[in-house]
Amino acid sequence: MTSQKPSPAKPAQTPPPPNHRREDDDDEVLGKAYDQRIVERTWIFVHPYRIHLLWSLALMICIAIGNLAGPYLIKIAIDDAIANSNLTLLAVASIGYVAASLLVWVATYGQSYIMSWVGQTVLFSMRRELFMHLQRLSFNFYDRMEAGRIMSRMTGDVNALNDFLTSGIVSTASDLFVLVGIVLLMFALNWKLALATMIVGPIIGLVTHLYRTRSRNLYREVRWQNSMVTAYLAENISGVRAVQAFSRENLNQARFDGVNRENLRRLIRATTFSAGFGPIITFISTVATVLVVWFGGMLVLNGELTLGSLWAFLAYVGRFFEPISDLSARYNSMQAAMAGGERVYALMDTPVAVQDREDAYQLGEISGSVKFNDVVFEYVPDRPVLRGISLEATPGEVIALVGHTGAGKSSIINILLRFYDIKDGSITIDGHDIRAVTMASLRCQVGLVLQEPFLFSGTIRDNIRYGKLEANDDEVMAAARAVNLHDFIVGLPLGYDTEVNERGASLSQGQKQLISFARALIADPRILILDEATASVDTATEKLIQHGLDTLMRGRTSFVIAHRLSTIKAASQILVMRQGLIIERGTHDELLTQEGYYYNLYRMQFREGGANDDHAPVDATSSVSLPHG
Repeated sequence: MTSQKPSPAKPAQTPPPPNHRREDDDDEVLGKAYDQRIVERTWIFVHPYRIHLLWSLALMICIAIGNLAGPYLIKIAIDDAIANSNLTLLAVASIGYVAASLLVWVATYGQSYIMSWVGQTVLFSMRRELFMHLQRLSFNFYDRMEAGRIMSRMTGDVNALNDFLTSGIVSTASDLFVLVGIVLLMFALNWKLALATMIVGPIIGLVTHLYRTRSRNLYREVRWQNSMVTAYLAENISGVRAVQAFSRENLNQARFDGVNRENLRRLIRATTFSAGFGPIITFISTVATVLVVWFGGMLVLNGELTLGSLWAFLAYVGRFFEPISDLSARYNSMQAAMAGGERVYALMDTPVAVQDREDAYQLGEISGSVKFNDVVFEYVPDRPVLRGISLEATPGEVIALVGHTGAGKSSIINILLRFYDIKDGSITIDGHDIRAVTMASLRCQVGLVLQEPFLFSGTIRDNIRYGKLEANDDEVMAAARAVNLHDFIVGLPLGYDTEVNERGASLSQGQKQLISFARALIADPRILILDEATASVDTATEKLIQHGLDTLMRGRTSFVIAHRLSTIKAASQILVMRQGLIIERGTHDELLTQEGYYYNLYRMQFREGGANDDHAPVDATSSVSLPHG
């Protein structure tokens, strides 16, 4: 079983200047406020809860009716009950007003609960499907996609869609329903006064359009600059040891202040602009109210309008501007939801580059015979990193891979585990082409230990058991004993139940590596891969685990990417790699006898490390000359 999957290392990046835009960065792009494709795709997740949506729609209609009924009931009370001294009608109108308010309260509560439940349930389903898809995506996807952008999809973009579901759809429909209802009631009360009120409509439309366009651009800049603050903060936290080691606190503080100050400036500018929209709408509403009072008062004096109708008209005018203001304010969030949805679904639709064939079969128990036949592999088209690699390993053999950084050693491991597919040639295990078997059945028989061990949140027991989830406590302790880890664990206050902090921060590098060794051992793999697994431990720790390694590798096909000579001197084969080719192969003694590339590398390390230093690093990056002839 693969105990860890290597993630491609990415260099730390400082945030670009405030006005910088990456050409391929679409995280801050705002699209249309309504995109039929996104809505239809989202409906797939919402469809199982369509009955709940119908209930929410019914409650929305109840809310609108209750809000619209209030002013009209007051009109009845004034014109018909009070004017005619009809106490019974007055009581009915009053009770009706209270009932309408109670209906609005109950319906609003019910609608909010239903839509929140639907939204959170859909959010759960969407994130679950997205997470499942991310786990299936091949390494070439993660080679080009930063973790921060993936997290943005999982959180910000999905949350934007959730806002669209919980408030956007129903609230927009409710505002439109109320707006149409108010207009109809206003014309029903008095069409002349309604037309006078509609005069301000074009003005509101123009103001809203200008606000929407300018506000969208301003808040887009705010979102971008906020991402710069987040990026710089995350980088500084991740590299806090280097910051303190080089006493760069003051310099980093100054840089952060600059990025943060720019964020503040843009936010204040956007807020200042947006703050004016509400008062402008209020002023327009006031103008409309004055028109209604002036023109309506004249109609009342001329006997063309009752006092109750004028009061109701004034109430409807006040409510007329509320949905307009809400719709304008919701426009940007709708844009963000559509853009977020497009990015989320684009991620969901990302094809899995490496997947099982339709006719793939389960790889049964293997003995561990591995054969590479003229393998060609490339990460980027037309730029091969492995060229015509051929090798054969029988069960029990230890195959050591030696070479400079970038020679192709880790690439051999990546394609053996089928993290990537090869371009040409074949790789077989016990005669089975690895492309013909399921990836799960292949990887469950391979143990992988990396130079940088990754520990998950949980206990030490959980991290060892990660290699075999059904393992019992005895198996866990047996694996720990085999790598000489047991004594250290039982010496801890909580023993195997000791919590491992994030990425194992409370443990030393050697202790984390020992746990990863036990994790690989408990899986009892037939093929073992050590990717510079002892490079991060000191000499004493390496000697401590060497016996466990010998036990682990016995009877198994083992591939060792060499960093220290102690891990390869006894290897069955040493493959010396350079620029994607195997340029030498043989045992340690045979390669020294050839006095070739490996010999020069060994002599160089012998001189640098001393005659008795078997732990000089093999993966040196300094120049080593090839022998002539």
